[in-house]
Amino acid sequence: MSRQKHAFLFDLDGTLVDSVYQHVLAWKESLDMEGIDLSVWRIHRKIGMSGGLFTDILLRETQTEITPDRIDRLRRNHAAAYGRLAEAGAVKPLPGAVELLKWLTDAKIPWAIATSGRMETAAHNIAALGVDPDKVPVVTRDQVRHAKPDPDLFVTAAERLGTDIRDAMVIGDAIWDMLAAQRARALGIGLLSGGYGENELERAGAYRVFEDPADLLRHIDEVAARS
Repeated sequence: MSRQKHAFLFDLDGTLVDSVYQHVLAWKESLDMEGIDLSVWRIHRKIGMSGGLFTDILLRETQTEITPDRIDRLRRNHAAAYGRLAEAGAVKPLPGAVELLKWLTDAKIPWAIATSGRMETAAHNIAALGVDPDKVPVVTRDQVRHAKPDPDLFVTAAERLGTDIRDAMVIGDAIWDMLAAQRARALGIGLLSGGYGENELERAGAYRVFEDPADLLRHIDEVAARS
């Protein structure tokens, strides 16, 4: 009799695709267009959370007036700037990402993608990975009420796989992924490929931390359930 195989729920930016710093630059351009001066390191520390929450926090930190129109402009200008970077070839899969997803598929271990990005930016990354959303569940910010650090994205992804979230592993590069995993009662696995440190990820709840998808694939027996 086979043991139940745990599902893998992947974040996208910084986890499967090398795109965190492109997002930082895109947000910097968008903020500059609004006359909001903010250092890039402060932007980086918020990447991975919900875009709406992200802009609310940044505007509060800079004591800038928050209006629906301003938030909408920031989002649209960020998406446009990120799209230009992606189309210029600046966004690529992280080492081992494509191979890891293929390994899981071949092993018949279910997996899905859950990202705080909206489809307007996530589509570039999904295409770079060669993932077909008609065959693999892809949950974006557009499809849930709350994004990370709330657990909605990962809970929805598990539901689409027909898996209990408690039998799932959340793979992410940011503390927001690990916090969402804890709130969903899933097992969090951190990757260093988004710029957060090992200690930060572990303090946020990561059970294991690996360098990138290639490193996770090399140690897949440590986390994947066997038949």
